[in-house]
Amino acid sequence: MTSPSGPLFDSAAAPLPPRTNLGMPQAGAPAHGAPSPGGTSPDGTGQPLSPVPGWVGDGYDEDQSAFEGTFYHQVGGRETFRRLAEKFYEGVAADPGFRAMYPEEDLYPAQMRLQMFLEQYWGGPGTYSQRRGHPRLRMRHMPFPVDSAARDAWLRHMRAAVEALDLPPLQAETLWDYFDRAAHSLQNRPG
Repeated sequence: MTSPSGPLFDSAAAPLPPRTNLGMPQAGAPAHGAPSPGGTSPDGTGQPLSPVPGWVGDGYDEDQSAFEGTFYHQVGGRETFRRLAEKFYEGVAADPGFRAMYPEEDLYPAQMRLQMFLEQYWGGPGTYSQRRGHPRLRMRHMPFPVDSAARDAWLRHMRAAVEALDLPPLQAETLWDYFDRAAHSLQNRPG
């Protein structure tokens, strides 16, 4: 359904926070697309990773109380969407057939992009658009073959992620309805 090298989960996105603190970016994190913290640049030059500019103060560190009354806030804010994205990508990593759709060796950058997108969609910080522009989901998925098998695999992993949140039924169903409709709308190949 999604691909970290596809535009929605594009590997050319802005730098990401360190994997030691998935929900709260910190200065000194590795450059986007880089190996684990403390490594060298992914371009093969062996240069040390550069610090992450702009995470603090770019909207991602906003006071979470600013989102009171939104679905984002009602379901638990950043922590809930961090857990959702993390659980989803755990499922992707454990599914060799579906994992093959994700060319990046490290799924963490895609996990962070999904988290930021969902936070914004449900009324949280607008960091996703600040960094990546308008989501344009359908357009960004067109280069990737999303058939019914890919759609169903994506939905299976997302269902497990939603269920792992143990949200009240109405909130869980609200999330699931969105994911089900989005997955079906992004299918771009027959079969």
